[in-house]
Amino acid sequence: MNPLTAAAAAGLASGTQATAAMTSFMRGAQRLGMLGKLPPRKITAAALDAVGIHRSRKEEQTAAMAAHFSFGAGAGALFSMLAGRLDSPAHATWKGAAFGTLVWLISYGGWVPALRIMPPPPKDSPRRQITMLLAHLVYGGVLGNSLARRRQRLAG
Repeated sequence: MNPLTAAAAAGLASGTQATAAMTSFMRGAQRLGMLGKLPPRKITAAALDAVGIHRSRKEEQTAAMAAHFSFGAGAGALFSMLAGRLDSPAHATWKGAAFGTLVWLISYGGWVPALRIMPPPPKDSPRRQITMLLAHLVYGGVLGNSLARRRQRLAG
């Protein structure tokens, strides 16, 4: 396997793991009243509405989780291909957290409000934005740590 493909594969796996951690964090925050409808579900609902796909609540939820995990895995692959050397899991955790913050900024400060799905951070609920920023820090931290450990195992 060439190095770029190997990096992408490791990133996909770590991105999936990080998305699971992020999803658990968001569900916990939702139970505490910090979030209403989870943002991945809002985004998916808007996309399905835009193309005229009628669905049940369960189908929408399934599509939202599939889209969220696909996005997270893909972002993990991108991070892995761009991250360069990850000297230690601790270093990688910080590097990943910075990447997670960038994903939050590009998404919730960029394309999500541009598509009028949710308001930009300054015009949105501070609770939701803080929670989503923290969720992306969880995602990025787990992504970086997982990727560094995965690379260490593969290196032998």
